Amino acid sequence: MHVFFIDPTNSSSAFLSEEENHHAVKVLRVKESQHAILLDGKGSIYEAEFIQVNNKNSELKIIYKREQKARPYSLHLAIAPTKMMERFEWFLEKATEIGVDSITPILTKRTERNVVKMQRMEKIVHAAVKQSQNAFLPLLNELTSFKEFVNQSHNGLKLIAHCIESEKSHLLDIAADSNLITIMIGPEGDFTEDEIAMALKSNFRAISLGESRLRAETAGIVACSQVNSAWHRLPIAQKPN
Repeated sequence: MHVFFIDPTNSSSAFLSEEENHHAVKVLRVKESQHAILLDGKGSIYEAEFIQVNNKNSELKIIYKREQKARPYSLHLAIAPTKMMERFEWFLEKATEIGVDSITPILTKRTERNVVKMQRMEKIVHAAVKQSQNAFLPLLNELTSFKEFVNQSHNGLKLIAHCIESEKSHLLDIAADSNLITIMIGPEGDFTEDEIAMALKSNFRAISLGESRLRAETAGIVACSQVNSAWHRLPIAQKPN
């Protein structure tokens, strides 16, 4: 079945947005009585039937609604956008499929791209949510300077992954210490020593993602995967509230 986004609803029917309706009618050529999956990005998944198809506001009848259980943790990834945008888009897609709650592109001293197109990012994330049928839509934040991000209030674990030799914790070992996790991933040339010092001064902890030196987009995916793995291997009784 095709998958579409809708606004959250407690009604017995739903209408597609203009963009979703155009895709449904003009591209997918849906017909009345055809069934579809609807997502609201807030945790609800609906099965519905098209009862009216037109070029403006096609209507669907809700057949049933279920709530997807939220992950026991919230992950915020702050990552420097890559010079080649397709690599950053690949990261957005895969991180969304694995599970991430917030993504903030950060502008560091060595970031090679200082512009990101929010509309394009949103399309990538929406498509990934549809593909994976993940009921929760990640929050996408505007490009933010490194200093501004570090100085923001972040609850729970505050972590920075970098390649400079120093004392570090392995992400897998500490990711389940809090159900609120913020991880900073640097650009291709890594964070500068001054940036790392600034983060540590703001109570970020240095972490390792493993022995390999990873591309920025790969590091973001590995971070998502390791947080997910750490939580899934932890007995329920031991998970923090």
